[in-house]
Amino acid sequence: MTQVLAQSMLLVGESGVGKTHYGAQLLKRLLNSKGRFRMDGAASNLEPFEATMESLNNGRSAAHTPTSTYVDSEWPISNKKGLTFTLVWPDYGGEQIKKLLATRKIPSTWRARVENSSAWMLMLRLQQLRVSDDLLSKPLARLAEEEAADPPSDEPIQPSDQARMIELLQILLYLRGKGVGDATNIPQLCLLLSCWDELGQSDPPEEVLKRQLPMLSDFITSNWKHPIILGLSALERPLDKSVPDEEYVTRGPEHFGYIVLPDASTTQDLTYPLTALLDPSEENS
Repeated sequence: MTQVLAQSMLLVGESGVGKTHYGAQLLKRLLNSKGRFRMDGAASNLEPFEATMESLNNGRSAAHTPTSTYVDSEWPISNKKGLTFTLVWPDYGGEQIKKLLATRKIPSTWRARVENSSAWMLMLRLQQLRVSDDLLSKPLARLAEEEAADPPSDEPIQPSDQARMIELLQILLYLRGKGVGDATNIPQLCLLLSCWDELGQSDPPEEVLKRQLPMLSDFITSNWKHPIILGLSALERPLDKSVPDEEYVTRGPEHFGYIVLPDASTTQDLTYPLTALLDPSEENS
């Protein structure tokens, strides 16, 4: 009898990073056996992805997931070695992450998902992240000069987006009972830099992360021994919500999208991050 391993992957990402588009494209790959993993049984709760898949079939982008939505979809999958897994793939409104950070109150459902997850996948869209100047980018003397010339207002100072992402990871580690710097028995982390086609980058994803979000990059590499940092273009090109892309309609959305590997090469196998998280021995095979 084949052993089934329950892998509950915590997918973390704010609104606009492409969680649902990637989920729909990944689901298509699994259903069509186009990748290192395939669907190996009946999946549950596919409703959140069906509308997105229909939009992509018509060459259009899908609407954002409503804020209040959180649905766990269970996908029985297997790889080429015959190993089978039950992958729990969530779909939720990304505004929940912003609320979690703003209130620092963790709903019981989120707490359970963090505690029970076997792997974490954090999706970031670098184009929409605000990186404020701080002591890392400006020396104290220069900050003092600018403050004297332009006194600060009474408005509350907002942390940069990379500082918020660090705080998010700190919260997740805390919920797992692990402190910062404790790399023992924590879920593997895969960082996906989404909408890669919009970045115009040819460097490896890890180098792009170091250059654009140095503080976050240092935090990740300090707390995870072997973090997985990849680029993702789930759609390969921007799609309009109302005007269909005829090539998408003709060829099918399963022929679009790619992953940028650590060496900056690309693969159209959108299941690659699952391989890296669930069965790392298969990465180079």
